[in-house]
This record gives sequence, C-alpha cells and structure tokens, in this order.
Amino acid sequence: MKYFYLLLSTVLFISCGEKKPEKTETLEEKAQRIHDSVITIDTHDDINVQNFTDSINYTQNLDTQVNLPKMNEGGLDVAWFIVYTGQDTLTAEGYAKASENAISKFEAIHKLCEEIAPDQIELALTSEDVKRIVAAGKKVAMIGVENAYPIGEDLSKIEEYQKRGARYMSLAHNGHSQLSDSNTGEGDSIWLHNGLSELGKKAVAEMNRVGMMIDVSHPSKEAMKQMIELTKAPIIASHSSARALCDHSRNLDDEQLMMMKENGGVVQTVAFSSYLNTEKNDARSAYMTEIYKKVADSLGVAWYERSQFSTLTDEQREEFFANYRKIRSLGEEMAETDPNVPPAVNVSDFVDHIDYMVKLIGIDHVGISSDFDGGGGIEGWSDASETFNVTLELVKRGYTEEEIAKLWGENLLRVLDEVQAVAESMD
Repeated sequence: MKYFYLLLSTVLFISCGEKKPEKTETLEEKAQRIHDSVITIDTHDDINVQNFTDSINYTQNLDTQVNLPKMNEGGLDVAWFIVYTGQDTLTAEGYAKASENAISKFEAIHKLCEEIAPDQIELALTSEDVKRIVAAGKKVAMIGVENAYPIGEDLSKIEEYQKRGARYMSLAHNGHSQLSDSNTGEGDSIWLHNGLSELGKKAVAEMNRVGMMIDVSHPSKEAMKQMIELTKAPIIASHSSARALCDHSRNLDDEQLMMMKENGGVVQTVAFSSYLNTEKNDARSAYMTEIYKKVADSLGVAWYERSQFSTLTDEQREEFFANYRKIRSLGEEMAETDPNVPPAVNVSDFVDHIDYMVKLIGIDHVGISSDFDGGGGIEGWSDASETFNVTLELVKRGYTEEEIAKLWGENLLRVLDEVQAVAESMD
C-alpha cells in the first residue's frame, strides 16, 4: 500500500508539473485592449473646406493628419472639427467676410456626415450621441468654433452656431477680438479690453443659455478669470498644456489650472511641440526650417513660419496649407538620413504634461487634444493613425483603464453634460 501511495503522489506531481502556465498579457496587449475599449476623443482638428468635396474628402487617405482611414487605423473615435477664422479688423466688412468663412466650414462638416459618408461618420450633439454612434461602429464628428470673431456684434449668432452643431467656442484667437483679449497681448502688453469687453461678458451668458462650452485656450489670462467669474457652467481649454513645463502664453499656469479645477472644467493637453518642450522644439525647428525651405524651393512654393501667418493673404495661406503636409513629409524623410538631427518633441514629452496636470488638479480635469492640421503633431503621434501610441505611453506610466478612459474622453463629456444641464435649467 505504501508503494501505491508513493506511485500516486508521483503521478500527481508529474501531472501538476505539466500544467501549462497562464499566458501573461504583455504591456502592448494591455494597452491595445484598453485603447479598443475606451472612447478616444481629440478635441481639436482643423479643416480645409477643399477636403470636403464630392471628389476630394475624408473617406480617402488624404495628405491630412485626420481623415477616416487614419482614424480607423489609429483607433480614434471622435474628432472635433474646427470652425476656425483668423483675426481681422473689427469692422462690419471684416465680420461679414469672417461669417462667410465660418458658415462654409459648418456646411463642409455637415456635408461629410450627411452626404459624403453617413455610413462611416455621424455628427454628435450630446454625450449620448457619442456613445450611440461609437456603439454602432461609426466615427464621430463634433464641432468647435475657434474664434468668435465671425459673430460680429450679433449675439444671436451664438444660438445659430449652436443649432448648426457647435458645442464649444473661444472668444478670441491670435489677436484681440471684439469680445475678448487674446493671449498674444503678452507679447507687447497692449490690451484692448483688459479682459472681456461688455459684449464679451454678454456672450458668456448667452453661451451658458444655449449650452455651448466656453473655450479658454486662446483668450488672455485676465479674460479667462472674468469668464470663470461670470459663467454658471464649467469651461474647457480645448488645446492647451502646462505653463510650468513650457513657458508659452498659450499654456495655462498653475493659478489658471487651479481655477479650472475649482470651476469643474477640463484642460485638453495639446500635442503641439512648441507648447510642450521649448528647448527641444527650438533646436529641432531651426534645423527643420532649413530643410523645409529647401524642399519648398525645389517645389517652387513658399514656406512660412508660424509667426508670419497673420501677415499672409488668404491666397498665400491657402497655398501654404495645400503644400504643408507634403513639404513636411519630404523634409522629415530627409532628416531621417542625418545622424545629427536634433531629437523631436515626442509622446513622452506630451504625457509629461498630462502627468503634471493630473498631479496638480486631479485626473477628472485633464484630457487630450492634437491640433492636427493646424500645426499640431509630435513624434509618435504625428497623425490620427498613431493615436494608439498615446494610450501605450499612459499604460507604461501606470495609468489604469478607468483613468485612461477619463483622459481620453469621459472628462470632456462630463463637462458637456453639465454645460447642457445648466442651459436646460435656464429655460
């Protein structure tokens, strides 16, 4: 009997030893699982109406940073397409021209969703729309207005824009508007309103009334303070990073970040190299500018620095952006062959800003944006097809699935819900 038990224990030992260990999920597999399960929202993607025609549109893998093939490849669920208008004279003529520009962009976005590719992408107006459209397997378009300059002095256009689908708007861009001072006033210390104009203060109330989120990414710090004092709803910074890490007037300093937390708002960290790491960006930019100029010269077109944009004619700006991606792509190919090229600002630098803001104001007040097709894009997240790399970096740094879901979209949708609830309570 003793030998029987000895034999039995030997057999059990061998059989237990042969049991295959459970397969451990790799970091990349974990990141991909999380990326596939959360709703990924990018709150700032510029557009060119020429890419919203029957023959040239976002169903094609255009030479743009955002389009449907790139969104599908990178797993980007929601793109906020931007109705952007540059700052011009504060005159009736200027307002009229700007209004035409804004309406053309609204119409282009609607055409994509309603005529060109309704089977692939749908316009969302609420958080419930977002969830429903994603669940149906389609991409989501949302609309933000960058610069309220096109409304002129007619505040009824705020409600018109809301009815056209706009769910956030900034009261200024690069240059003081009729409504608000811009962050650009820091350059010369010349201010038009010392914050908001009287019309701008009324615009805040009207945006609250119609349920449109107030975007503070471009207005001045004083204007932002006044908006927070006046608003009855949370606000957003649709594409800004942390000024403590990168001293640029487009970023928010610690005082502003704390104001955003107290207001219940959200700061959408932006993947814009010069707003993330000044030293790396300046060294790389100086090198790449020479490369881009050479490429542009070879193509027989002009290359402009961002600081020159405000001086360009509409035709010059149009030509520049028509060739922008091609020149950058060719320039980057040339740079890859040079072992001495300065390092580019990358996804790690981007997530450094997320880390900083999460530590300072909490996970519930931080989000993600790119500013694609408007100057944004960094190494590792150069277009929508590389969106997964952001999630991968967050996983590497120990963020949980719940936290990543908040960063990628839940925080933004919470603010949208609260803004719309305030509007309903004001009816």
